[in-house]
Amino acid sequence: MNNATLLKVQARAPFELYFAGEALSVSATNKVGRFDILPGHADFFSVINPDSDIVIGTDKEDININVSNGIVCAKDDEVLLFLNI
Repeated sequence: MNNATLLKVQARAPFELYFAGEALSVSATNKVGRFDILPGHADFFSVINPDSDIVIGTDKEDININVSNGIVCAKDDEVLLFLNI
């Protein structure tokens, strides 16, 4: 798989690292509804809905993370998720 088609993702809480690595997609929910972040996505910042699920799609398996709250920031194929803050 070509690295140009992947996202660099880091999902962390204050005292826990849930995921750090390359992914095909990140899906979450905000007050507007479900959204997906894919490679090439425009710069994006959002509050994640309370008590929702984050799905990080990788080429091996999907990583599912249930969160109490959080924020997501996407820029230049890098996605940062700050969870349970």
